[in-house]
Amino acid sequence: MARIGILVFDGFDLIDAGGPYEVFLTASRLAERDGDAPTFSVELVSPGGREVVAYGGMTLTALGDADAARSFDVVVVPGTIDVGAALADPRIGASVANLISTGGLTTSVCTGAFLLAQQGTLDGLPATTHWEDVEALREYGVSSAVAGVRWADAGDVVTSGGLTSGMHMALHVVARLTSEEMALRTARQLDLDWTPSPER
Repeated sequence: MARIGILVFDGFDLIDAGGPYEVFLTASRLAERDGDAPTFSVELVSPGGREVVAYGGMTLTALGDADAARSFDVVVVPGTIDVGAALADPRIGASVANLISTGGLTTSVCTGAFLLAQQGTLDGLPATTHWEDVEALREYGVSSAVAGVRWADAGDVVTSGGLTSGMHMALHVVARLTSEEMALRTARQLDLDWTPSPER
């Protein structure tokens, strides 16, 4: 079973975390429906295990401690409206650094790419973010930032575009870790139009 760790922090975008959360849980539920073992377990973690308030006001509690987390097979870093505030918060940076250094596949949704870039994770790699922010990501130092794709797969790092693109990216991860057939079934269960191509 692959362990999925999704980072949440004050001001994160709900769909950036909730979209991939639903994708991985649905894929696992379909595997169990087939009589197989569940394929994914999903955990929400925050800096210090503190409760966090998402953009818009929803509060999340009973979270794992991102700073003590180890060995997630997949790490998901969501985006935020206030990128500057997230980049300036050393607690978020420390949590991202720990999750990256102890985890396997690193992924981001939307402006979460800036948090990966802050740690040097995107140096020299193709990456993407929300279409409005691709140029800003280039200016932040990710010269290879790509526009016009839902996700960019650089091997150990997969970044995705804005908001619902995180679900498309998560389906791509399902395809990588299980099968393309399971990803397509998961998309169908979610009533989401998905193809294995990252092109929009």
